[in-house]
Amino acid sequence: MCALTPTPEPLLVRTPLLGFVDQDPVPASGDPVRWGIISTGRIASTVVSDLALLPDAVLQSVSSRTQENAEAFASEHGFQSAYGDDGGLPGYQRLLRDPAVDVVYVATPHTSHYLVAKAALKAGKHVLCEKPLTINAREAEDLVSLAREKSLFLMEAVRTRFLPSVQRAAEIIASGELGEVRWLQADLGFPAPDRPDSRLWRREDGGGALMDVGVYPLTWALFSLGRPQSITATAHLTDGGVDSETALTLSYSSGAQVQAMTSLTAATPQTATVCGTKGMLRCNAPLFNPSELTITSGSGEQRVEKFATVGHGYTYQLREVIRCLQEGLLESPTMPLADTLTTMSLLDEARSQAGISYPGD
Repeated sequence: MCALTPTPEPLLVRTPLLGFVDQDPVPASGDPVRWGIISTGRIASTVVSDLALLPDAVLQSVSSRTQENAEAFASEHGFQSAYGDDGGLPGYQRLLRDPAVDVVYVATPHTSHYLVAKAALKAGKHVLCEKPLTINAREAEDLVSLAREKSLFLMEAVRTRFLPSVQRAAEIIASGELGEVRWLQADLGFPAPDRPDSRLWRREDGGGALMDVGVYPLTWALFSLGRPQSITATAHLTDGGVDSETALTLSYSSGAQVQAMTSLTAATPQTATVCGTKGMLRCNAPLFNPSELTITSGSGEQRVEKFATVGHGYTYQLREVIRCLQEGLLESPTMPLADTLTTMSLLDEARSQAGISYPGD
């Protein structure tokens, strides 16, 4: 177990700030914002399908390693321009030279987030980058410093923060209905494809359970209890040096405890349970996109709150980025950069204890 250095900035997500619980994220909130998409993989395709639902989001440009892939993606989703690698210049660099692009969404493998996001900021583009923001806290701190120096928007793409169900959970916890939170359990595991070429199992791509899905249990811990005083991590490593399972225990000065589990081999419940002195809250699976909350009082009375999600659930996150840009905000109050730096420092400490390292370290 290792004590953690106190964070210099408060965690802001314990109080919900979006107001999307009873609102539709689709209607335009201001002038059009022109998007560039870096990567044409599965996650990019899913996010873009939600982006297309927002009338003030302009599908401007997309980049891929090959011109053929970029053009196919652009044709499928309705982008105005496409960039592949050309003459030694990567496709994403060509996209970053496009003056029509306001903001880029980075959906490349984990270990390239830092390189691509840094290039985007240097090119004067606002950035939404898939989780985890980088492979370690050092890289994350560098990106945050650069974004602030350039007066550009930067946000880690953790859609869970913006969902109506999770916003409501944060509201219930902050209200005191559960009393003082004393224990939290969160897990996310699934049997990943047993393919050596999959990014999930490749050390050079930042693979492993902790880096791929660890953000989600930590998200529930942070908005419920804030930054822990200490963290303990144990993991099982594959022959390739990535973790197939990692278990985390977070301890707080109040005596509260968090138990978080990630796995790429086990089909876990994929739920979060928050227990307080007056009651308990449990979300249904999957904890990264729940549709129900079950609240149980100390006397055993229960109620279930249900939530509908627009699209695949990325619309709320995308609406927040657009709103922030339209209002001139350089970071989201619901997904502040201080929280990303806290998460990255926790992941660094967990990896150090578990013996998980990556080439970028």
